[in-house]
Amino acid sequence: MSVKRGGWLGVAKMAVLCAIMGLSIQSASAQDISSIDNWLKFDDKNSGSWEQPFDRSFAQQWESQPQRGFPTLSRDNLNPMKSAIKRYADIVAKGGWDRLPNIELRVGMTDPAVAILRRRLEAEGDLRQAGGDRQTFDYYVEKAVKRAQERHGIAPTGFVDKNTIAALNIPASVKLRQLRANLQRIANVSGATAAGKYVMVNIPAAQIEAVKDNKVVSRHSGVVGKVDRQTPILQSHIHELNFNKEWFVPPTVLREDLVPKGRDLAMKGKNVLEQYGIDAYADHTAYRRGQPLDPRGIDFGSQAAMNYLYVQKAGEENPLGFVKINFHNVHSVYMHDTPSKSIFARNFRAESSGCVRVQNIPQLAAWLLEDAGWTLPQVLRMKQTGERLDVSLKKRVPLYFSYVTAWATPDNMVHFRRDLYRRDGATVTTTASAQ
Repeated sequence: MSVKRGGWLGVAKMAVLCAIMGLSIQSASAQDISSIDNWLKFDDKNSGSWEQPFDRSFAQQWESQPQRGFPTLSRDNLNPMKSAIKRYADIVAKGGWDRLPNIELRVGMTDPAVAILRRRLEAEGDLRQAGGDRQTFDYYVEKAVKRAQERHGIAPTGFVDKNTIAALNIPASVKLRQLRANLQRIANVSGATAAGKYVMVNIPAAQIEAVKDNKVVSRHSGVVGKVDRQTPILQSHIHELNFNKEWFVPPTVLREDLVPKGRDLAMKGKNVLEQYGIDAYADHTAYRRGQPLDPRGIDFGSQAAMNYLYVQKAGEENPLGFVKINFHNVHSVYMHDTPSKSIFARNFRAESSGCVRVQNIPQLAAWLLEDAGWTLPQVLRMKQTGERLDVSLKKRVPLYFSYVTAWATPDNMVHFRRDLYRRDGATVTTTASAQ
C-alpha cells in the first residue's frame, strides 16, 4: 500500500518488463509481443487514455461499482471454461484472427477497418453475422464492442479506442493458454470455497467479490500491488475490522517512499513527519509508552532511521481510510479503505505496495459484520465520527486472494484480464499461507 495524498509518497514508475510469458509467446511475432506489452499497461496513468473522446462519467460509474455477475471461483464455471477452451483451440487451429489496424472507430463511421472489426467481434461471439454495409459502424457493432470491452475489464463505452484495440489484438493462442492455466487454478480452489460466505480478491482484475451461497452479493473495484510490490496469492479468514486505526508504515513503504534520500535529509524528513502527522518511535516499547522521538534529532541518512517505528495518526491523510480488514497471513498484507477514491475510476489499478484497497468498503464492512448486528448506517457513522474501535467477527469469513486472468461463466461470457505479474506461463500452484 502506498499513499497518494499530498504527493509525499511518490509512486514508482512501473518497471519495463522484457520477459515474455510462456512457450506460446516465445514463438510469437514481435508484433504480437508488442500487443501483449500494450495490453499489460494499456491504461497506465501516464498514457493519456482518459483524454479519449468518450463519456468519462459513464466510464467512472461502471468501473467504480462493477456489476455483480457470477462468482469467479464457482465450480459452475468449470464446464463453461472447458467449452471455451475447445472453442478457442478451434480458432487457433484455423489460424486465429486478423489484427485490428490502429484506427479509432465509433458508431456512425464508415471505414474499411470496420469490416475487420466486424470479423474480429464475430470470432469471439460478440457479434453475430448480420446484413447491412460491412464497412459501417452501426448499432449492432457498437453493442458488440461494449460486450467485448466488458469481457476484458474495460468500461463498455462502445468506442474503439487504443485500449480496446490493444485488448482485441491479443493473439488467440495467448488467450487459449490463459484459459488452460486458469481452468486448473479455479479447479484447485473452487472445491474448497465456503458454502456460505466468503470474500475473493481477483488480483489481475483488481476486483473484490463478496459471495454468499454461490451468488455475488457485491462486487468492488480494488487497487492491488504494483509489479515490483506484488499482492500475494493466499487463503485465510477475515477475523477483525479496525475503525479509524493508526497506520504503521510498512517496511517497503518506509524504505522506498518515506525516508528521504539526497541532500537536506533532516529537513525533508522532519517536514514529512510533521505535515502528515507521523510519529517516530525507537521501538514498540516506546510506542506503547507514548514516547515519540524528536524528529529534529533523527539522522535520516543513517541505518538507525530505517529501524525506527513510524506511526501515522488516524485522519483524512491516513492511507488506511476509516476501516482496515484484518486476516492472518505471513505477508503482512490487509484490505482497507483509502482517502484517494479517484483511482477506482481507472481500468489499470496496480498501484499499491501489496495490500488491497477496496472501493465502497462500507458496504463490504457492513456485510462482514451483519452477524454481529451491524448495519450500513452504523458503519457510515464510524466514518463520520472518527471513533476508534476494533470489532471481531462472530464467525470468521474465508478469504481468497487469487490470480485469475481468464474465466468463463454460465451465461457464455468468456472474460480476460492482463497477466499482470506474468504468471500464466509458469507452473500453476495454489498457495495457502494461513488458515
